[in-house]
Amino acid sequence: MTQLRTINGAPLSSLCFGTMQFGGTADADMSLAMYDACRKTGVNHFDTAHVYTGGASETLLGQFIKNERENIFVATKVAYTGGAGKENINATFAASQIRLQLDCVDLLYLHRFDDETPLEETFEALARLQQLRKIRHIGVSNYAAWQVVKAQTVAAKMDTRINMIQPMYSLVKRQAEVELLPMAQAEGIGVATYSPLGAGLLTGKNTQSGNGRLATDRRYAARYGQPWMHKTAKEFATLAAQMQVDPATLGVAWAAYHPSVSCPIISARTVDQLRPSLAAAQLSLSAEQYACISALSPTPAPATDRLEELS
Repeated sequence: MTQLRTINGAPLSSLCFGTMQFGGTADADMSLAMYDACRKTGVNHFDTAHVYTGGASETLLGQFIKNERENIFVATKVAYTGGAGKENINATFAASQIRLQLDCVDLLYLHRFDDETPLEETFEALARLQQLRKIRHIGVSNYAAWQVVKAQTVAAKMDTRINMIQPMYSLVKRQAEVELLPMAQAEGIGVATYSPLGAGLLTGKNTQSGNGRLATDRRYAARYGQPWMHKTAKEFATLAAQMQVDPATLGVAWAAYHPSVSCPIISARTVDQLRPSLAAAQLSLSAEQYACISALSPTPAPATDRLEELS
């Protein structure tokens, strides 16, 4: 596996911070406060995307890292909308570069699979960006295992490779364990997993407060709407209380435990909400504790990752 590092050669932190809320539910001041909290606890890996908060996420992150660029590993994403054709990749990435104020981005993900554009066109564009030293590494997000392997074969023809994948993964979304995580481990591909807390389901706070994504976003309500998921979340909260650990800390630590996972991507709207997730970097689960937590949800995992996309 290629060990991804910052420009100054530092290894990546065990947690990645996802800036999806920057410039949205988190204003500029709160976004900076969360960035600072991450840096104080050693996080040096930050994830954003061209489509996040209309570009505000990339813009704010670019401002925050300006004085310590070589210490920070920046990942962004293209091709969530508009397809993965050469023109769209180049145009959206150019916009991201301007927002981030970066000549070179450390990791560029394809945000999702595009079955209407030949992979040859897509990876030729990405390889060209590498040759021009505008990106250091290539990643793919929301790909199935077969899509990753097919894309990796095409990438090899362009004398490049996929170094990181970004799948959904939590105690209530374990589909990645079936094929994606074993594939990544076998092929030496890094894994940055998102939504380790199931959009707040595993903390209980979003559903209790009524203002989290589970309560306000129909897509997330559908994604986490199955009764067994809510049953698992309640049992998980009980177990966390018995262990005297915040559910958010335990949920992130559980996701990080899997040997194929390079880093869970944590996120928040406020510093107070972020602190328990950051604490997961200091929590080492025993094999027995991990097995006890894992037993709360079905194994093997059912194929329920994107229930909101089913008609």
